[in-house]
Amino acid sequence: MNMNIFIIEDDPILLETLKEGLNQWSYKVSSPNDFSLIMEDFVVHQPHLVLIDIQLPKFDGFHWCREIRAVSKVPIIFLSSRDHPMDMVMAMNLGADDYVQKPFHMDVLLAKIQAILRRTYTYEEASVDIIEWNQAIIDLKSGGIYKNGITIELTKNEFFILSVLVRSNNEIVSRNELMQLLWKDDQFINDNTLTANITRLRQKLSSLNLANGIITKKGLGYMAITL
Repeated sequence: MNMNIFIIEDDPILLETLKEGLNQWSYKVSSPNDFSLIMEDFVVHQPHLVLIDIQLPKFDGFHWCREIRAVSKVPIIFLSSRDHPMDMVMAMNLGADDYVQKPFHMDVLLAKIQAILRRTYTYEEASVDIIEWNQAIIDLKSGGIYKNGITIELTKNEFFILSVLVRSNNEIVSRNELMQLLWKDDQFINDNTLTANITRLRQKLSSLNLANGIITKKGLGYMAITL
């Protein structure tokens, strides 16, 4: 399996060193282009492991660890020059898998990365269960949708409808097609039930300012659009 490692580090020299070292072991390496859009890049790159510094532009590494943990169980290793015990305690409490103090030897870091990846993915294939829509994170495993620190929970039917519409990439999905898809998923649904589900879905999305992201095409069906 070609593992992808996402590095959140603002020191360009260290970032390049990490990339070179990891590439030698055939890891695919990616990093954010904009430190205010880290979650968007995280979703795009779909990493198997994250390396993250504490001191970063915009928000610190603790903030981004919290954001990642809200939507993913991907392994996280902190890299930091800070040696205060509370930093390590904070990192672990937020769900980090390890904490490596700078300066470190590349071989030691590689050993930690390999151990965590082996422990995490040996018995199950790595799978990415999140997609991004209008700056919201849709968690395909839990059935929730998350944006700006707010998470809303959807019923199985509401979530199924949302995921079908979002994955249709700004194309109309007919009412009949939605009902057929739900029927195949063992969720009986008729025309009135579909309307009620769409209404409830929009009501829940309104708390994320996304209600207008689901539009009705009269006589044709529904469409998830980019706002």
